[in-house]
Amino acid sequence: MSMSDSDSSQSGDYKTFRQITRDRLLYEMIRSTKVKDSKSTWKVLIMDKVTVKIMSYSCKMVDITEEGVSLVEDLYKRRQPLPTMDAIYFIQPTKENVVIFLSDMSGRSPLYRKAYVFFSSPVQRELVGQIKKDTSVLPRIAALSEMNLEYFAIDSQGFVTDHERALEELFGENVEGSHKYNACLNTMATRIATTFASLKEFPYVRYRAAKSSLDVSTVTTLRDLVPTKLAAAVWNYLAKYKSTIPGFPQRETCELLIVDRTIDQIAPIIHEWTYDAMCHDLLNMDGNKYIYEVKVETKDGKQKTEKKEVLLEDHDPIWLELRHAHIADASERLHEKMTNFIMKNKAAQIHQSSRDRGELSTRDLQKVVQALPNYGEQMDKLSLHVEIAGKINNMVKELGLRDIGQLEQDLVFGDAGTKELINFLRTKQDVTPENKLRLLMIYAAIHPEKFEGDKGSKLMQLARLSSDDMNAVNNMRYLGGSDTKKTSGGAFSLKFDVYKKKHGVRKERNDEGETWQLSRFYPMIEELIEKLSKGELPKDEYPCTNDPSPTFHGSSESLPLRTAHSQPAHSMRSRRPATWARPRNSDDGYSSDSVLRHASSDFRRMGQRIFIFIVGGTTRSELRAVHKLTSKLKREIILGSSSLDDPPQFITKLKMMSAQELSLDDLQI
Repeated sequence: MSMSDSDSSQSGDYKTFRQITRDRLLYEMIRSTKVKDSKSTWKVLIMDKVTVKIMSYSCKMVDITEEGVSLVEDLYKRRQPLPTMDAIYFIQPTKENVVIFLSDMSGRSPLYRKAYVFFSSPVQRELVGQIKKDTSVLPRIAALSEMNLEYFAIDSQGFVTDHERALEELFGENVEGSHKYNACLNTMATRIATTFASLKEFPYVRYRAAKSSLDVSTVTTLRDLVPTKLAAAVWNYLAKYKSTIPGFPQRETCELLIVDRTIDQIAPIIHEWTYDAMCHDLLNMDGNKYIYEVKVETKDGKQKTEKKEVLLEDHDPIWLELRHAHIADASERLHEKMTNFIMKNKAAQIHQSSRDRGELSTRDLQKVVQALPNYGEQMDKLSLHVEIAGKINNMVKELGLRDIGQLEQDLVFGDAGTKELINFLRTKQDVTPENKLRLLMIYAAIHPEKFEGDKGSKLMQLARLSSDDMNAVNNMRYLGGSDTKKTSGGAFSLKFDVYKKKHGVRKERNDEGETWQLSRFYPMIEELIEKLSKGELPKDEYPCTNDPSPTFHGSSESLPLRTAHSQPAHSMRSRRPATWARPRNSDDGYSSDSVLRHASSDFRRMGQRIFIFIVGGTTRSELRAVHKLTSKLKREIILGSSSLDDPPQFITKLKMMSAQELSLDDLQI
């Protein structure tokens, strides 16, 4: 399959962003190396440390094997010569990688028979010239091409560029004059551009304007110019694609909005109450890997405890269904699933009754055996999620998270202020240092003026923060908090200076139907995406790199790709009496499964895609928001970022913004 087979959400069967990525890797790259009269059926796949991550996010080993790959190798490790086999190189176009490739394939005894070389991003002419100069290698190259696929598909509608140190390198204390600044932006732009190469999309590129462009009294800093510079770099790559990639659109087909972490400093810190977010926030997971203990019976009849690992990913239907559900909702639905499963499954019923009676009849055993194939796997998955949800609910009680979460959201919506925060810190002595830190960081984002100079030191002393934690609070200023109060209608009006009467940084959103307690909070990208879709984003605050005319952003009719069926404003956030109950059969529209289950055919009738890229890390609440808005706006929304951060990781990165010669491993919360 070629790229054109999956280039549009408007034609053919709908495929998610991650599926398109997978198809390109498996079919356009690996399958294209199959030659009918080839003596070698099986091939070796060689990748570097970046491309192996790209592959692992989108494909499983079984997928690669089915396409004729018998061995996967690391480019940088010493490899055994296999002169009768062909090799597929999927590598970055770096000088070091090209040197290793030439070393593999040159001379009288090359490591492989033929080489199919696929570069993950555009290759420099000098490197192509270097390959062509080696006359012994040239006849052994069966293919040499640019895949233009150098992003990491973390979700069906999300990707990262894998810049874990973006906050430090682009917004940190020593960013002025740092050589890492331009290097980070350039690589980020390259990887963002390759997402559009994969989807064959050519976007209108919009970005958050620098404060200095809105207020001449503001001093321009490199931090403030990050979205501007990144947008320009992405545009340069996309302009080249128009002439270098066959079939690449010559006119705009979608929209891209580039912002940074300054638009919403609260989303990465506040407690998010969905199943997915709480798993990653509270359970010390390693990526998507969850480690748990099970009791197994030994040969001598005794019981011992063993550790098991499980991946909480899209292949698990229960995870896919519940990941965006509120933890209380997820717990109820899991209880229902377990009850229904026991009622309907013969093996489960007999297993339950045998506990009461003590023995199983021969007939009972026969029924158990017949029901076992489904019973074991389903019971294990259900039991696992019941255990996880139970563990989270226990931690919510033990850590007093409901009270903390209530204060967090009251601060955000302006229903609580300094008095309530001080009272909480004085009366709740058992709150963990991390949760006190997160409360103060939220307060600092809302009231940056109260942390100028030494003003915030008394609050931090009251909270008994360590010097390391104080550093995290103080480093919030690098994300623009201290400047926002000066703006009265500029680029940051969405963030701090609206609704000053309540001192809130979010406006209440009226919802239809009930909602769960502590679900008022919503990430700012919800408002930005909705305004972008309606054509209501102010052009001076969010200019367009390739704006075709002065009327482009004036109205929703001014852009041909606007979706025709606009819907009444509707949000999943509301001001409701606190409740942990809700109609159980309601579809909150949050899960990607919910969207795709109802809309596989509808995607063909959707408006053009919207891409939003957040420099400095994105959150699970923002990833959830794009799934929800895809269903609401009838436009597929794809979220990109430099990294996907849970609160502990984000706080660690904040600390590093002023740290000297430290690594991520050196700092703990």
